[in-house]
Amino acid sequence: MDELTLTLIKLGFLAVLWLFVLSAVSVIRSDIFGARVETPRGAKNGAAAKPAKPPKPRRRPRGEPTSLIVTDGPNAGQVVSLEVQPILMGRGSDAALRLDDDYVSTRHARIATNGEQWFVEDLGSTNGTYLGSQRVTSPTPIAVGTPVRLGKTVVELRK
Repeated sequence: MDELTLTLIKLGFLAVLWLFVLSAVSVIRSDIFGARVETPRGAKNGAAAKPAKPPKPRRRPRGEPTSLIVTDGPNAGQVVSLEVQPILMGRGSDAALRLDDDYVSTRHARIATNGEQWFVEDLGSTNGTYLGSQRVTSPTPIAVGTPVRLGKTVVELRK
């Protein structure tokens, strides 16, 4: 091989090595700090958009759940009101239920209602979301008291 070819191979290898290092740093950054949140187009240089008004609390029928409680895992005992929805669960800073569980993704799962029935939906998590012993692959109806497992954390809807 002539010297030019050898130099080009070395530079190519160096470029590939740097791409690997930068992608590893990017993955670590997103794992530590969470996903990036895009600012609205109307916001100017750090000026925050007007926060949305929280929905007015409505009276729930007697049989309907009122809270989501962590029953097992690192955050056991943590309670989230079901007034604000959908409820995003994960390790990210934008999660309504922020979990300190190494087996939970940044944006792991979501619990929402259509007005009559509550649903749990996995958001493409690495370790999956389980309703009872069944893995959740699409929005699945959830009953009061049914355990939902995310990593080592278990949550339930409660009245």
